[in-house]
Amino acid sequence: MSGLLIKGGTMITAAETFEADLRVEGEVIAEIGVNLAERAGEEVVDAEGMLILPGGVDVHTHFDLPMFGTVSSDDHYTGHKAAAMGGTTTVIDFVPQDTAPLLENVRRWHARADAKAAVDFSFHMNISHLDAQVEREIPELVKAGITSVKVFTAYNNRLRLSDGEILKVLRIARQHGMLTLVHAENGDVIEVLVAEALAAGRTSPEWHALTRPAWGAVEAALRSASLAAQAEAPIYLVHMNAGGEADQLTYARSKGVQMMGETCPQYLFFSLDDLKREDGAKWICSPPVRSPADQERLWTALQKDEIQVVATDHCPFFYDGTRPIEYEGQSVAIPGKELGRDDFTRIPNGLPGVGDRMLILWTYGVGAGRLTPNQFVALNCTNPAKIFGLYPRKGTLIPGADADILIWDPGKKIRHGVANSAQRTDYNLYEGWELQGVPLAVYLRGKLLVRDGRWYGKAGMGRFLHRSPYAPVL
Repeated sequence: MSGLLIKGGTMITAAETFEADLRVEGEVIAEIGVNLAERAGEEVVDAEGMLILPGGVDVHTHFDLPMFGTVSSDDHYTGHKAAAMGGTTTVIDFVPQDTAPLLENVRRWHARADAKAAVDFSFHMNISHLDAQVEREIPELVKAGITSVKVFTAYNNRLRLSDGEILKVLRIARQHGMLTLVHAENGDVIEVLVAEALAAGRTSPEWHALTRPAWGAVEAALRSASLAAQAEAPIYLVHMNAGGEADQLTYARSKGVQMMGETCPQYLFFSLDDLKREDGAKWICSPPVRSPADQERLWTALQKDEIQVVATDHCPFFYDGTRPIEYEGQSVAIPGKELGRDDFTRIPNGLPGVGDRMLILWTYGVGAGRLTPNQFVALNCTNPAKIFGLYPRKGTLIPGADADILIWDPGKKIRHGVANSAQRTDYNLYEGWELQGVPLAVYLRGKLLVRDGRWYGKAGMGRFLHRSPYAPVL
């Protein structure tokens, strides 16, 4: 069989909705048009009544990440598989700065990822220690295909850089066409509040959120905008969780600051009340989930195109790592959130989500009338591809783009949860939720990964993506 022709579907891009056929030759989209003629030997897929979307791009994932004496439970195979099952065909992971030089960290992350990769992928580089040598090494990342670095205003004495150091990183990134990502919380305030909580014996999961107040995120977001303005550099605010952060992003952009931002599904649906549940550890992530008012402000920011991207910050851990689960016929048990059963500061910070994002956002965004289908594609596919130097190869449906294609059934209903999410952990945040709108087929560069909920991919199918510097600020 040679080539692929998808006939009769409705194309959804970030800007347009139209009926057309789509032809794939090799690994790319070759032609889009009405009533394309079938060719000998070509596989023909009838997409009548279906939507055709570009594959999702999730620019915030943490696979195989060491934390608190354990490791995130999805590696670069299981996490990629989960991504594809949910319609995502490109992911960007974070490389920790664990050793020197920077490129040695990248080499070690390739050793973890390359042979396991099941979708296309790239890396960001964390900068959690800065000296003259690191300053000289940051530009070398571009030649390795990495055009973004991440800094932290929290995690004192571990990951945090001072404001002056962040300013230096921003300047270097600007000079070389790179984008600086920032985790915005107030590390000093967190340190004080955590110490007070522990001294008072307040160790249950909700204190994770109560010791990381939203005002700290709001203040750090504005401070980050100020640093970017002074460096005359672009900046990208990761995992926006507080409504006030959307206010600061909008304010900064109105003043000409080259600032962009993302939020994640968990911040649109969950709150402190979930942390107060008996199984509240399931919802522990950093920054924490906030309040219903914050959820509404973030939804409004998405509707108004004030926030540019929805990502996941996928970093899953078992809820009870003492009890094995079965994954692809193998028994798996990885220490998880039970490590902090008596102390919230020892609960691994992170949630599963890479396989849930597009399903949840379609039902509760598009289906609920909060987002248009075109906004859905912009937030989940096109904008992240543009911002991170992958467009037009990824994130769109045009001739010459990689044939990362979703055949989406807007009418199909499923009961979501662990059983169908393919994330390698023992719980799902959306367990039992009824969803309408799912991918019937998922293609990566023209190769079938998923059809009717069945996995056809394999480790090693994914390729590392060398990204382009000087990507646009949207």
